Amino acid sequence: MADVALHSSADVPAHGISFGEAIKVWARVAALSFGGPAGQIAVMHRIVVEEKRWIGEERFLHALNYCMLLPGPEAQQLAVYIGWLLHKTRGGLVAGTLFVLPGFLSILVLSWIYVLLGSADAVAGLFFGLKSAVLAVVLQAVIRVGSRALRNRAMVLLAAMSFLAIFVGQVPFPIIVLAAGLIGYAGGKAGHPAFTGGKGHGAAGGTVVPDRETALGEEMPAHAHPSLSWSLRISGICLVLWLVPVAALVLLLGPDDVFSRIGIFFSQMAIVTFGGAYAALAYVAQQAVDTYHWLAPGEMLDGLGMAETTPGPLIMVLEFVGFLAAFRAPGALPPLVAGTLAAVLTTWVTFVPCFLWIFLGAPFIEKLRGNRAVSATLTAITAAVVGVILNLAVWFALHALFREVTDLKAFGLVLEIPALASVNVAALSLTVAAVVAVFRLKVGMIPVLAACSLAGLAFRLTGMA
Repeated sequence: MADVALHSSADVPAHGISFGEAIKVWARVAALSFGGPAGQIAVMHRIVVEEKRWIGEERFLHALNYCMLLPGPEAQQLAVYIGWLLHKTRGGLVAGTLFVLPGFLSILVLSWIYVLLGSADAVAGLFFGLKSAVLAVVLQAVIRVGSRALRNRAMVLLAAMSFLAIFVGQVPFPIIVLAAGLIGYAGGKAGHPAFTGGKGHGAAGGTVVPDRETALGEEMPAHAHPSLSWSLRISGICLVLWLVPVAALVLLLGPDDVFSRIGIFFSQMAIVTFGGAYAALAYVAQQAVDTYHWLAPGEMLDGLGMAETTPGPLIMVLEFVGFLAAFRAPGALPPLVAGTLAAVLTTWVTFVPCFLWIFLGAPFIEKLRGNRAVSATLTAITAAVVGVILNLAVWFALHALFREVTDLKAFGLVLEIPALASVNVAALSLTVAAVVAVFRLKVGMIPVLAACSLAGLAFRLTGMA
């Protein structure tokens, strides 16, 4: 089999891929995982499917479809799923942990720099420029996901209703996803053509590798067959690791302590944020900024800029949110210590549930390849997520490009209206330049982020920003 070495060691399963080799490959995937979920999934597909030929196209997309239906970051969960397929529980643990680790360390260091030097002109200028580039990146995410998901009028209508529900109606994101999923499920069961053929992010343009020509082959691995006892045991362990620390914080510190609030909020987020990183960010931005007041809208953009320029899941921006929340309300702890502990806590309660969802459901999902109702549910949810991501782009744009935004309330609806006279000309010009570079000139994400950061620095040092 291509690129699969055979060994006599007991460490090598029947498919011939040693655990040591897998660790090296997952570390490589993690180090190259820039560019948000679409970019990370593309990197994983190129290495695991096209280059290594460990699994085939059909199995990869089936796993991705399941991860798209879960709350939390689908790219990290996909790594856990494939790692589990290849090397059981330890394979999933290693693949998922390595996927997160580089981003966690990078965001932690950048958070320290942000709070220690953020007021310095140089650092403030760099983050000023990052915000404009991030707006272009989020808009690109709307186009990318929309081009795959909105294949017919029914999907366009779902996306439009989703956008209006969250942007004007303030409908909670979980309700939007639940409604879309039910609509998709019903459409799939009825065999309506508008809901068939959803493939998630897909791997458009890549090499199509048949399952039969890969190391894992077409058959289900022996350990992948559903086992109720294994599922209950591993789920119990994950639940204890996830919820016991949160319960201990609430009991020891009280429900109003910042650490208790962080533990509870991000645990809730791990349950309700369906639709991937950009959709989760819409929910977090709404709650962390408007409800908890842990940070300002511009700071949320700064954190997103950090996550876009570092390897690992885009959802690592939550680590920055938790860091700032505790840094500003440290209690008896030194602010940096409180922020660091909060960053660890936020990361823990965000990603431990990801392992739970995969280990609990993957053995059963492996038996559902080609299920029409599951595919239709995914199709509808992905269409709704387009509207949610568009809401995130509009929300970011309003708060990054205008200094004053007011709420217009009527008939139970809330519409944010910018004061046109308060437009930030420097931010607007950088955003337009970033959009032209991304969409017209097809410049890569990293060069755009770097150029906007340097331009922001220049604006700041010359007093224009």
